[in-house]
Amino acid sequence: MSRLGPFITLAAGGVLAAGLGVASVVAAPASNTSGYTVASTTTSPSPAKPAPTKAQVKTIPKADYAGYVKGNGGLIAVSVRNGKAVAYFCDGRAEAWFKGREADGKVTLTGFGGAKATATLGGGKAKGWLALSGKRWTFTAPTTVKPSGLYRATAFVRGAKLRAGWIVLAKPRGGFYQVGAAFEGDRQIKLANVDDERPTDPVKLDQTTVYPKDVDSFIEEMS
Repeated sequence: MSRLGPFITLAAGGVLAAGLGVASVVAAPASNTSGYTVASTTTSPSPAKPAPTKAQVKTIPKADYAGYVKGNGGLIAVSVRNGKAVAYFCDGRAEAWFKGREADGKVTLTGFGGAKATATLGGGKAKGWLALSGKRWTFTAPTTVKPSGLYRATAFVRGAKLRAGWIVLAKPRGGFYQVGAAFEGDRQIKLANVDDERPTDPVKLDQTTVYPKDVDSFIEEMS
């Protein structure tokens, strides 16, 4: 491991007519009356109120963030693509993959064993927290551009799945910082750094050649 009803109202006449089984809305005058008639009046139904318009959820088409976890020294990378989100954390001792959703600039992620992370996106940063193994840390991760970002590789070796993850982050004064981890099944193996400038070039992990992929290549299968 690298150190990295409408309502209808009827007047009385209408009610009477209905009681007599008369389809007409006007009752005929009685023969011994002076011609007085009673007509029913029907109120027009009130127009139905339009259903309230549901606010449309906005998602970010594409964004990548990476930065340091406060009080831990590890790195976290967060990537979003049209509402889908993935993240990876590693501090050289522990690692965690997260997946979830982004909506209206809010990211909610879950990982294995009850791990959780959230972030608010804006101002060129992802600010949030992550909880892992009973501990919780905060982070601020600025936007990144390649080759900085999140990378992953998988392969099958002797019937066991080999997996590795890397976060590549540009240093302010040049060069890159990397942190990540690799496993063959449940066995941790030595992690080889990816090429800083060409992080998708093949690398050797425990005598096996793997081909790292950037987040665009695996976000669909993870989210």
